Amino acid sequence: MAEPEGPQLYLVTPPEFELSSFPERLARVLDARPTACLRLAMATRDEDRVARAADALREVAHARDVAIVVSDHTGLAERLGLDGVHLTDGARRVRKARETLGPDAIVGSFCGALRHDGMTAGEAGADYVAFGPVADTGLGGEEVATHDLFAWWSEMIEIPVVAEGALDAATVAALAGVTDFWAVGEEIWRHDDPLAALDALLGAAG
Repeated sequence: MAEPEGPQLYLVTPPEFELSSFPERLARVLDARPTACLRLAMATRDEDRVARAADALREVAHARDVAIVVSDHTGLAERLGLDGVHLTDGARRVRKARETLGPDAIVGSFCGALRHDGMTAGEAGADYVAFGPVADTGLGGEEVATHDLFAWWSEMIEIPVVAEGALDAATVAALAGVTDFWAVGEEIWRHDDPLAALDALLGAAG
């Protein structure tokens, strides 16, 4: 497969959304901009709610040949015909998720700003590692994933890397040469026109 030019788009859902309207908003973005993957990342732990959302968004994504993964719910990924799972606790469950979902599923791992966790996740079978937040969120207690981390990873490790959390035009411009994917979520969905917000955000990389 040919190397794509620049980082690819990896969309992340808002933690809460109206199932009556969000699929249409999502479809508009997917129709307008090439997207590598969609992550269903709801705040609720109610599996019935997550499953209903997954069913609706799977139809939207798969109709456009976009893979869809779900945060943490490995069992739902298998049951609902999703393409894989995104694990939010580093490397701890990667090996088990890979055993459960099989070799063809997508298994991703969010590793904060911890290089060692990323390497461990990769060794356990992760298809990609995500680092973030990439800028100060103002919430405190979160170590920022620096440019040096992404640069080292891109030079030394073959597993694709995802930049996510607190993306803005400045960080997008700075990280464009050292990441494989932009995980974009609330940065655009909080706006009335998410497509315009996406173009404003990622325009800095081009």
